[in-house]
Amino acid sequence: MSKSARRARWVPAYVGVGSNLDAPVVQVQRAIEACRSIPETRVVSVSPSYHSKPFGQVAQADFVNAVLGVLTQLTPEAMLAELASIERKLGRKPSVERWGPRCIDLDLLVFGNERRATATLQLPHPGIAARDFVVYPLCDVAPHLEVPGMGRVEALRAQVADRGLRAL
Repeated sequence: MSKSARRARWVPAYVGVGSNLDAPVVQVQRAIEACRSIPETRVVSVSPSYHSKPFGQVAQADFVNAVLGVLTQLTPEAMLAELASIERKLGRKPSVERWGPRCIDLDLLVFGNERRATATLQLPHPGIAARDFVVYPLCDVAPHLEVPGMGRVEALRAQVADRGLRAL
């Protein structure tokens, strides 16, 4: 691990996990286990898994979603690269449709107090406050988390519409 890919201090971060192909419950569990092997990173909390309706206009199967809380010494870019590597190892192919079906999806939701918007990384993830399948499991692991520029997770949960989310 290069020094440029590593921070000197531990930073809390949150990762969204989702799947709606190839045995989604199994895919989510495989992704959670794979995240435990990210260098310089410790998984400290895992939400329950949720059954959720797809987001967007693409007709597809329902999803299974969860959120991980981690502590990491990686930079946001290095963490994003690790998550993309896990997706590839678990069989994710490049998406042909935005918000389309996928065997695994790992999203870096929050990274400490970071706020940024680049071509490859937006922090916090811009969809947190509008997505029940993100904010409900995030509330399970970090209800008092202050999402930079958005507010406290428990307040975000109270504001987002529940589209039939069901804990597994």
